[in-house]
Amino acid sequence: MRLDRVAIIGAGAWGTALAQAAALAGREVTLIARDPAVVAEINARQSNSAHLGAQPLHPSITGANTFTGAELVVLAVPAQASRAALAGLSLAGVPVVLTAKGLEQGSLKRQSEILAEAAPGAMPFVLSGPSFAADVAAGRPTAVTLAGDDDALTESVAAALAGPSFRPYAAGDRVGVELAGALKNVYALAAGAVDGAQLGASARASLIARAFAELSRIIPALGGRAETLTGLAGLGDLTLSCTSEQSRNYRHGVALGRGEAQPASLAEGVFTAPVAQQLAHGHHIDAPLIDAVNLLLTGSVTIDRIVAGLMSRPLKRED
Repeated sequence: MRLDRVAIIGAGAWGTALAQAAALAGREVTLIARDPAVVAEINARQSNSAHLGAQPLHPSITGANTFTGAELVVLAVPAQASRAALAGLSLAGVPVVLTAKGLEQGSLKRQSEILAEAAPGAMPFVLSGPSFAADVAAGRPTAVTLAGDDDALTESVAAALAGPSFRPYAAGDRVGVELAGALKNVYALAAGAVDGAQLGASARASLIARAFAELSRIIPALGGRAETLTGLAGLGDLTLSCTSEQSRNYRHGVALGRGEAQPASLAEGVFTAPVAQQLAHGHHIDAPLIDAVNLLLTGSVTIDRIVAGLMSRPLKRED
């Protein structure tokens, strides 16, 4: 299957960065934005200054306000906006790469489940892994996971996006990759809060290790594969999101740890945390860190009190 014409739906920082990656891979790219000013700037100056500053864009990227068709579609909007962005699109038989890392509030659904409802017949693929938009757009080396249900087609989609500095590794565990990408944002909130409260590097390292253990219980229980956690979409993304100030979720957590007032946030973990808690409780999975993040988000309990509660849990074997 030829995948030369690529449409990226969503012209934020991540969508624009993925448009850059696809263009560098030799694809003809249409970057779809709601804001006419963004479209005009892309077409006139080959830049998207509102989201990527002065980063120049590849000349094969064209801006547009509407989707008119493509051989490969990349959905790059926030997780809670995916359903609205897909509404009315004709995508039957089209490979659709889902890049949002979050679970839908209310429905508790993964992104591929939303795609199946909003665009029946579309072929779902999930892109996840340790990556920041600024790095991808600037051509810095980045490796991610691309998961799909058909091995050959997944490899074709990965090849269509692979360029000199962007390397998608094909994988088969779509459910596990989706869950790992969504849940790591919740743990990044916790890691940021630990640092914001100045509880120390040892506390943060312990939290990351226990988050990995918690993911190891949750993902197989919800239909994913435990081995996915040892790869880019699991340990790789968890580590990056829990340690870097480039992560929105980590930064939001730092503010929570400092006790600062919380403005409206684009941090996906804020929306995913209560959904993750509902899923864990519904499947009778022990998830104390997810429970702790939800307590923290209510503003009624400070991070130091939460950590004290976690430290007082009954001792048991690590294995």
